Amino acid sequence: MIEEDTGKPIYDVEAAKKLFAAECHFIWGAQRKDNLPPPAQPEVAFAGRSNVGKSSLINALTGRKALARVSQTPGRTREINFFNLGDRLMLVDLPGYGYAKASKELAAEWQDMIFAYLRGRPNLKRVVLLIDARRGVMAVDEAVMELLDKAAVSYVVAMTKADTLKPAELAKAQAAVEAAAKKHTAAYPELFATSSLKASGMDLLKAHLAALAAP
Repeated sequence: MIEEDTGKPIYDVEAAKKLFAAECHFIWGAQRKDNLPPPAQPEVAFAGRSNVGKSSLINALTGRKALARVSQTPGRTREINFFNLGDRLMLVDLPGYGYAKASKELAAEWQDMIFAYLRGRPNLKRVVLLIDARRGVMAVDEAVMELLDKAAVSYVVAMTKADTLKPAELAKAQAAVEAAAKKHTAAYPELFATSSLKASGMDLLKAHLAALAAP
């Protein structure tokens, strides 16, 4: 990725498409912070509220229908899942947060495990924080942004379900999310509006992530 004088990144979209068309398979599921796999390839982790569309986004990025399991039950995924993409990039699916029916004890346990992962992975290159375009940044999202700031982990915001909004509504939602992200030190100064259903915004997000992959 090369920066222009304007400060806007130039992405190699075709190379990114090739990477995300490579073989991708599940290799590890960790339910405890002491059961994480040894660091290997560069990692990109996906975080978001329960039912924000995290699994759908991972499936859409990799062109698979069921690589990451899409659950109709919020808060069901309680482990950190690792997917090897072409032996060049590890895609990490973090447990969803903010599900109301999850007990406070379990929520604290998740936060403890996720924070341990964030702080303890030297090969973690970026977190993709998913925000529902229809709902914007909620209080629980702000809490996670603060957690990422505290862990000093760079993250980029990807808005999901962008196809559900009209262009003017989406522009307004993007501006609000960008304003919220600018308040956080670890937030990457770029935002992606995506739709797993329509596959919109995927190519640029792929290119952003592919720039972090091993050669």
